[in-house]
Amino acid sequence: SLATFLPTFPIMALVVLQSSRLLWARVAALLFACVAFSVATHGGFVTGSMYDWCMFCWVFSFICTLLVLVVELLGLQARVPVSWTNFPITFACYAALLCLSASILFPFWYLRGSQTHGEARDHRIAATVFSCLATLAYLVEVSLSRARPGEVTGYMATVPGLLKVCETFVAIIIFLFISNPVSYNNYPALKWCMAVYCICFIISMSIVVLCVGECTGCLPIPFPRFLSAYALLAVLMYLSATIIWPVFKFDSRYNGQTQRPVSCQNFGLCAWDKLVAIAVLTALNFLIYLADLAYSARLVFVRT
Repeated sequence: SLATFLPTFPIMALVVLQSSRLLWARVAALLFACVAFSVATHGGFVTGSMYDWCMFCWVFSFICTLLVLVVELLGLQARVPVSWTNFPITFACYAALLCLSASILFPFWYLRGSQTHGEARDHRIAATVFSCLATLAYLVEVSLSRARPGEVTGYMATVPGLLKVCETFVAIIIFLFISNPVSYNNYPALKWCMAVYCICFIISMSIVVLCVGECTGCLPIPFPRFLSAYALLAVLMYLSATIIWPVFKFDSRYNGQTQRPVSCQNFGLCAWDKLVAIAVLTALNFLIYLADLAYSARLVFVRT
């Protein structure tokens, strides 16, 4: 009847409106990422490992966004062997972080102090601008997809779920810096720091995979209790690494250097800079795990 139809119409219209905004955010992210890597490839005239990383960030984001759009538009969510309440927002969060890293590293390496002029420089600037726009578009997608207060949804759409993505991404950046050159072999305490990074990364990534693969029921203990216990353990481990790493790398008693060496002036990011970056990222991940612990302790709904 008409009386039955009218109350549901605003709700239906609201759902369509939200889906439309999410669709446009994904389309914008797709286009911006595509333009970023296309412009950099076509006329940027850049090479090197950092360029390869930026290209990976843009191309990976583009391909996965295209996959999500195809599945959504064709209505194939039920046939995909993953949790569709968890996968799109998980990927969008990773894509936002990847494009953000490319937006910072690409101009730092290929624009700051560069002697390149003319068309090549213009292409590099354009790639940086569109990388920033792609980052913004992915952040909008995450904002539109995340769980609202009181809403029952997938774990990865909650704040703790998004923090898990940040934890694993920060750990990946730490691995990139700590392995080139290898900077954890001098003392057993530094090897402990490396163990902290590896153990926490593996567990956090396993949680992400379990949620996306809808396998959280396989755990022998309730999932929320496991999350809270792990968050507490990770906070304590990262607290130790946050203290140990600067002491053994910058204290003169352990052959550390408190000031940037003169030899680093000829490099974009020398070995000492990477040690500082590891210390900062370790402290950052400690704060992220601390926030994760606070949210996980009071998380009252999880549906994966």
